[in-house]
Amino acid sequence: MSLSKVLACLLLSLLVLHLLFEAADATQEVSADSVESSTAKKIDCGVACAARCRLASRQKICKRACGTCCARCNCVPPGTSGNEDVCPCYATMTTHGGRHKCP
Repeated sequence: MSLSKVLACLLLSLLVLHLLFEAADATQEVSADSVESSTAKKIDCGVACAARCRLASRQKICKRACGTCCARCNCVPPGTSGNEDVCPCYATMTTHGGRHKCP
């Protein structure tokens, strides 16, 4: 190979390495930002569960179960019942007996 082909291959290799390192740095910055934003967006479980349980006949039990689910999932579906597709974690949580845990 001639000297110009060797230099071109070397330059191309350095360019590819540079792009790979830039992409890795960008990925790390995005993941660090998402971790910070996810911890910063904690919802107020007391308020959310009070709204969810406002029509329940057994308010204390509803709020206690909702609070547990909210603390684990960091979300509470809107409304007083249903809408569980908004929060899959909330919808899939069950008791030891296999019943839905979250109101």
